[in-house]
Amino acid sequence: MNTLREKQMQEALERMAILSLHPNVITEFASERKLNKSFEVGILYWLDDSEIAIVKDFEQKHDALVYHVIESSTPFGKMLTLFHVSRHEDEWEYDKADLNNGIQNCYVKNLDDDWCSEFGYIHFKRCFSGIMRIA
Repeated sequence: MNTLREKQMQEALERMAILSLHPNVITEFASERKLNKSFEVGILYWLDDSEIAIVKDFEQKHDALVYHVIESSTPFGKMLTLFHVSRHEDEWEYDKADLNNGIQNCYVKNLDDDWCSEFGYIHFKRCFSGIMRIA
């Protein structure tokens, strides 16, 4: 029987395919657990050490697996949007349906004002080899 983390990993790979992320992004995640982030208009970068620490803290607190990140600047501050697989397996099919419609429930970390960090639905679109948050 697979552990929750193994199931989350398989689910994350399915979601990355739905998002049509660049094949290298999926391969790096599958083989090394290396995360990429989409910056502004979908340009891909690896996470820096401080961003990796944010992801690890989130995963530990919420028993989730982050599989992609969007970095964006807003009037409210610099944001990291964490696409993740939750521990709630009964929600996974709904999450995949949402991905196909360009929406997803994510955790958004406000790097300038942590009090404003929260879970919520975002809208996104595919852009170049990554994804871009549009609302």
